[in-house]
Amino acid sequence: MSVLNLAAFDRAPLNSEPFDFLVVKDAIESDMVEVLNRDYPQIDKPTNYDPGDLDYGPSFKQLLKELDSSEFERHVANKFAVDLSGAKKTITVRKYSEPSDGHIHTDHWSKIITLLVYFNPQWDQDGGRLRILRSCGNIEDYSAEVTPLGGTVLAFRRSDKSWHGYKSFDGERRMIQMSWVKHSRFAWYAQQAARWWTHALKRVARVFSSVSG
Repeated sequence: MSVLNLAAFDRAPLNSEPFDFLVVKDAIESDMVEVLNRDYPQIDKPTNYDPGDLDYGPSFKQLLKELDSSEFERHVANKFAVDLSGAKKTITVRKYSEPSDGHIHTDHWSKIITLLVYFNPQWDQDGGRLRILRSCGNIEDYSAEVTPLGGTVLAFRRSDKSWHGYKSFDGERRMIQMSWVKHSRFAWYAQQAARWWTHALKRVARVFSSVSG
């Protein structure tokens, strides 16, 4: 039984302003979201994890398999009219957001497409809602706002103007982040180095905060 609703993904309109993106609110049926949350990995820190470093149940394993499949890649490539053959894929899992998350950015230059899958059963907070922004300087100047509710998928084409971010939120914000990275060794290692540097800065900030507090 498939977890992803590929028909819903194909039906979702591709928006081109201010950059190419789509939002699929029913990419996973609500009953399946409940099962996925039962099978969600046990995570206790606000950082991204490689799925291979986690333990999780069968439905979550099936979802990861579908996301990593050549069939799903074809649907993504067709939707954005982009050639993903040869691109490397990265998949990470996260459970918690911290106050330093959500700053406005465009994603690393090595990325072609970024895709997010959300799992939260409800969302009443103002923060944590990802915004598709028209510029780098104003979190209120947005063309779309995506609530991280379970079953929602957001995907966008990375560019020099693919600004996005969200208002600060500290708490549980479950998601899978998937990216297709340009097919070159330099791009791959540059992206990994950027991730390491970001995580290192956050670790230093957490240590400083605990000491000063």
